[in-house]
Amino acid sequence: MQINYNFAFFDEGSKREIRRATLKAIAIPGYQVPFASREMPIARGWGTGGLQLTLSLVGRDDIVKVIDQGSDESVNAVSIKKLVQNTTDIRITDETAQATLIQSRHRVPEIPLRAGQILVLQVPMPEPLRMYEPREAETKKLHAEKEYSGAWLMLFEQIMNYGSMTTGADHPVMVHDRYVMAPSPIPKFDNAKLNASEALILLGAGREKKIYAVPPYTKVVSLDFEDYPFETESFEDRSCRLCGATGVFMDELYDDASGTAYFQCNDTSYCLERMNEQSWREGAESR
Repeated sequence: MQINYNFAFFDEGSKREIRRATLKAIAIPGYQVPFASREMPIARGWGTGGLQLTLSLVGRDDIVKVIDQGSDESVNAVSIKKLVQNTTDIRITDETAQATLIQSRHRVPEIPLRAGQILVLQVPMPEPLRMYEPREAETKKLHAEKEYSGAWLMLFEQIMNYGSMTTGADHPVMVHDRYVMAPSPIPKFDNAKLNASEALILLGAGREKKIYAVPPYTKVVSLDFEDYPFETESFEDRSCRLCGATGVFMDELYDDASGTAYFQCNDTSYCLERMNEQSWREGAESR
């Protein structure tokens, strides 16, 4: 039996409600806007917030890319791409530069995003103050009063206990000099890509029922101290063993046979594009 879904799965009323929340989030950078999170054919915690944003915004002329921790071919990425394509019949791509709408889990693509693109980040925990304040009503008051001493204290305790800020991912940021925001569990390496981005960045948490945004060219600064500045993961003197890239976020892998470690681009499509470009150049030179 064939089931005929509405374009992009949702009914038009649901799309309008999510778009209204999205517009409010864009108007107030970094502010968490509550929305009526819909039931999805995937479990909460597997990207329902980001997927709801994607399905409410996608149009017939869009080109969609979905990545999961840098990979275009993970189970999560492939499942989401199938749902989008089966309910829209639009074009899907692995190339960042071609995509108009990019949904991602835990990474910002290596290729700089351009004006007109939309990056949707999946978010498991949108509240950056939850680690020290479990009550939702209290966190709302703290945001309203711009009272973020707890966030600074949390980072200070890390420095006192370990000698440095130990946030490996989801390091809190200040947006537009106003709201402290959880950037989703992207590595610290990607935080700088949020600052003054040409693309619109939307963040959706389906389980927590929140949408928030970083509009284009918005100031985004990672929280730190003058004497303990924010530091990202270091890949100095490292290069990808496949494409030779430097200055990008990499995975450290191990060869069981030799027992040696090597580095490889985390962004698989970026790595593949570089290898294809190198192959084309070598072929052109040989001709």
